[in-house]
Amino acid sequence: MDIETLYRSHKPLLFSLAYRMLGSVMDAEDIVQEAFLSLDDVPPEKIRNVKAYLCKIVTNRSIDRLRSASKLREQYVGPWLPEPLVFETDEQDDPFQQYLRKESISTAYLLLLEQLTWTERVVFLLREVLHYDYEEIAEIVNKSSANCRKIFSRAKKSLGYEPDRSEFPDLKNHPLVERFNHALTTGNTTQLLEFLSADAVLFTDGGGKVKSALRPIFGADRITRFFTGIRPSAPADLSCQIRWVNGQPGIVARVGGQLQGVFSFDIVKGRIRSIYLVTNPDKLTCLS
Repeated sequence: MDIETLYRSHKPLLFSLAYRMLGSVMDAEDIVQEAFLSLDDVPPEKIRNVKAYLCKIVTNRSIDRLRSASKLREQYVGPWLPEPLVFETDEQDDPFQQYLRKESISTAYLLLLEQLTWTERVVFLLREVLHYDYEEIAEIVNKSSANCRKIFSRAKKSLGYEPDRSEFPDLKNHPLVERFNHALTTGNTTQLLEFLSADAVLFTDGGGKVKSALRPIFGADRITRFFTGIRPSAPADLSCQIRWVNGQPGIVARVGGQLQGVFSFDIVKGRIRSIYLVTNPDKLTCLS
């Protein structure tokens, strides 16, 4: 069994599964590594389907981490947002980037998945995103295929959401993100009213580690006042660059070269409906 070849072939799929389950880049990377290391402990003849075996390992370890983190999540200060997945470059020939940019990993989609139970989330992801048949899913989650079919139907109905599968060929093709970036960097935050939905929502995740809004901010007017209020205290060397964030154009903010926050967006009918700002330093560690 050529572990290196298997790693190149299956890492994007396994990472996307773990990341959607956990909302953590670091945990997803760790679990994928552990899954491949576990192959050394099992005789090759005992594994009928390597991909299904690896998916099962990743699924089970993701659930274990969710269980251990449940208490911490209950005590989390302010809104909880997934750890942003950021690509600092636009490497068109990177197969890992290409795979993830075509997947449903937007912040809005990940937050919807949080509404599902762990079992529902696994079954839904394996069926809807990874296109497994129900027999394969049943083997991974240790349930009957008929039960998995019912779980999937319930989960899909519960979500009631179709992810935006738009492809962005480059980082300079989304005018709303560019205009948002321009408003931030120039300080002309009143421009936000021109392209925010009237019922837009701003979520800021500082995790109690840095100053941030402890509750979501509702409405374009209030969001504009929020950014207008904090703009005078922004350092002179604040810089914002458009980068790939969760498979879509987003914004990375730095002060003096040090990462300070990551913006991602939910855009519906030509307007920004949701803004997600992660400033919790623990969630930016792998990007610094």
